[in-house]
Amino acid sequence: MSQHKVGSDVTVLGDALEVPGIGFLPVNAFVLHAREPVVVDTGLGLPDRNFLEALSSAVDPADVRWIWLTHPDRDHTGGLFALLEAAPRARLVTTFMGAGIMSCERPLPMDRVFLLNPGQSLDVGDRTLAAFRPPLFDNPATVGFYDDRSRACFSSDCFGGAMASAESAAGGEAEAVDAQGLRAAQLLWASVDSPWVALADRDKYLATVAPLREMDAEYVFSTHLPAASGITARLIETACLAPELTPFVGPDQEALEQLLAGFEPAAAAPTDR
Repeated sequence: MSQHKVGSDVTVLGDALEVPGIGFLPVNAFVLHAREPVVVDTGLGLPDRNFLEALSSAVDPADVRWIWLTHPDRDHTGGLFALLEAAPRARLVTTFMGAGIMSCERPLPMDRVFLLNPGQSLDVGDRTLAAFRPPLFDNPATVGFYDDRSRACFSSDCFGGAMASAESAAGGEAEAVDAQGLRAAQLLWASVDSPWVALADRDKYLATVAPLREMDAEYVFSTHLPAASGITARLIETACLAPELTPFVGPDQEALEQLLAGFEPAAAAPTDR
């Protein structure tokens, strides 16, 4: 995992996964350096990742007071239980549904769970975090937040987009990507991650985008996009196009077999004896 600071209050813990046919998908977690430090999501659960080690370079886990889980998919919960052990004072911010989903895998310490719904807020000592439901999401437990002190919007999967390389996905800047390429990546991801939006009432969907305009965020921190600064309006305009998309359809078994055949070693050439 990479680590870099964006603005004065946020550290990005960057990672990436290669998705065949799509590109390198960022998988970020974040540290909000509030008076009561907040960890936002906890990375991948793959065996070669060490989330706690990466996190420790940004904040002492023992100082973490809040773990804001934007939703309980496995690319967000990889280091969760290790962090709960290493951060004994931290409480887990999620929803009733999110807690239920996670409890199917492993029991949660319910005395440390803090249930928070969109429209509510959380006091973290020197600022108040306003919870909201992002316009695009793949899990009904999704809750992002806006920090008006740092003008940072934490949008979970919304605004995501795969990048051309692992380096740009894990440690790049969204504003450094050419506008057309970023727009294409964002729309492709919306069609993959939120295929339901093609069935949504357009006006009702756009009404869910309006609060993001009102936030006037300087920074957008999406789990699946490099950190973005100064391009929020452009990201929002692209998200407004999502209802026009055709839902993504992945490869079928025949395509998979063709792909696997390409990985098979070539037969050894016969030798004369």
